[in-house]
Amino acid sequence: MTPEIPSGGLNSQSPDEYPAYSGNGRYLAFASDRNGHRDIFLFDLQQRSLVPLPNLNRRDSSQDQPSLSADGRYIAYVSTERGKTDIMVYDRQRQRSELLTVNVKGTVKQPTISGDGRKVAFQTSQLGQWDIAIINRNTNSQE
Repeated sequence: MTPEIPSGGLNSQSPDEYPAYSGNGRYLAFASDRNGHRDIFLFDLQQRSLVPLPNLNRRDSSQDQPSLSADGRYIAYVSTERGKTDIMVYDRQRQRSELLTVNVKGTVKQPTISGDGRKVAFQTSQLGQWDIAIINRNTNSQE
């Protein structure tokens, strides 16, 4: 079996890493250094093109390790926006991110979001070793 390398902006001359499918198979999120810093991108596999993500990526920080909800509406990711690693969730419909780890000390990484976007699990070193934490998001107020 030969792997396909799709055109349309999925790959670049820079490292393109951490691919994550949406549950419905339409979208593929990934992290890339193609703009000179680590950003998150979303590729629509039906349209074969990149999807704009207004207000997600920031020049003064890195966004990395994306995870997608089933329909691709929510993207959980790691951000260094506050000068440390945090887990955030971007809502494509509202075009804004929610900080989930405001009270977490230590390092966080490898977020994964549930299909409905309500729960996010991630690794945290808060207690001096790597543990898994789960956050239940209050999505009712965000619908």
